[in-house]
Amino acid sequence: MTKRHPSLIPLSEDHHHGLALALRCRKQSLGQIKPTGGEGLRARAEEFLHFYDTELSCHFRAEEEILFPLMREHVPASVTLIEALSRDHNDVRQALPDLKAGRALAKLIFDLGDLLERHIRKEERELFPLFEIHADQLDAENVGADIRRLVRVRVIG
Repeated sequence: MTKRHPSLIPLSEDHHHGLALALRCRKQSLGQIKPTGGEGLRARAEEFLHFYDTELSCHFRAEEEILFPLMREHVPASVTLIEALSRDHNDVRQALPDLKAGRALAKLIFDLGDLLERHIRKEERELFPLFEIHADQLDAENVGADIRRLVRVRVIG
């Protein structure tokens, strides 16, 4: 496992939780976790919504307000990647009303789990290494403090 730049550790810790949830979502939608059927799908939908409210929304905010703009400005090679990651954030947000309403839960939960895993892997394997290569010019220590401040909002708020 790659050792992350200290500035990115709060985001990587969130990624660990997100990957576990993504796996549960996919397994739940395939009937591999009990309770199966509608009861299990509703429980997993509630878990995803809770995760979004308590962790993922702050995580997205830290990336969108701090990391992404900084990378766009100082690392031109990151622009296309950041656009794709931003679309993923929007896709998750757009799925929340259907998740709350309980529409097509098996497919939706599977798709959200798949999206979440692909998104996290892309950040860990592509964006974060790019950040680490350019950390000196990005004032990484201050970036880390700003990220920790926003990610900590979920604990306090």
